Amino acid sequence: MQIEVLNQSWSEYALIDSGNRLKFEKFGPIRVVRSEPKAWWKPTLSKEEWDQADATFDDSANKWKRKKGCPFSWKMVYRGITFEAKLTDGSKHLGIFPEQSPHWDFIHEQIETGTVKTLLNLFGYTGAASLVAAKAGAKVTHLDASKPAIAWGRSNQELSQLSERPIRWILDDALKFVQREKRRGRTYDAICLDPPSFGRGPKNELWKVEDSIVELLKACHSLMGDQPKMLLLTMYNLEASSLMLEALVKDVMGKKGHLQFGELALNHKSGSHQLPLSLFARWTA
Repeated sequence: MQIEVLNQSWSEYALIDSGNRLKFEKFGPIRVVRSEPKAWWKPTLSKEEWDQADATFDDSANKWKRKKGCPFSWKMVYRGITFEAKLTDGSKHLGIFPEQSPHWDFIHEQIETGTVKTLLNLFGYTGAASLVAAKAGAKVTHLDASKPAIAWGRSNQELSQLSERPIRWILDDALKFVQREKRRGRTYDAICLDPPSFGRGPKNELWKVEDSIVELLKACHSLMGDQPKMLLLTMYNLEASSLMLEALVKDVMGKKGHLQFGELALNHKSGSHQLPLSLFARWTA
């Protein structure tokens, strides 16, 4: 098992502190506080320092509380790609998951070396991995069940001046789409999956990861044809473990290839411990 952390050369994001099931972060110039169920310990910094945040997400009201002058949205850049971060009432997420940056770097490397030429990004959200892949030279299919998320991703593509790069933006249910692509005779070198624990498809299809992930992974394996290059699975379920993901991906992909598994975490600016955020399994040929 391995721990992968944020690329330290990316200065636009920082985990300032965490504790009491909260985290204090810097996204570009804006400092925010939001809930974090995995931060069980006590904060390192004082309450006065936490109070310097520009915006705080109130879980009980399901909305952001912004200080005067704090914008609703602003730009961030990673590896030449521009993302728009937003404070959107109804969600504590800002449109970008910095802990995923080790995955973005890995995807970029696989494409730049010529290993991966076509990539399917399932549950792609606002498109960070898709844009990294497209910029590196891959033909990308991006799928999500949320129309606003896809619109946000398309906007990020324009902000990044990647409008001419081949990205298909698909609003669909992940399993149904994969099964249809198989019937169409399409194949992909690589597939990335970042499924939620629970969700609804665009036609109100019910998604529970524990009920559907095995069938979806098997369908993805079939969709990669006879020469799969990469499968990347990320999960945020509190009940799961990286050992579960290792066994699951090994069962689907077989004994050949190389399998890495572990956790994505963030280092603190204020302390020596790490904040674990998600589990991953990464298979390559």
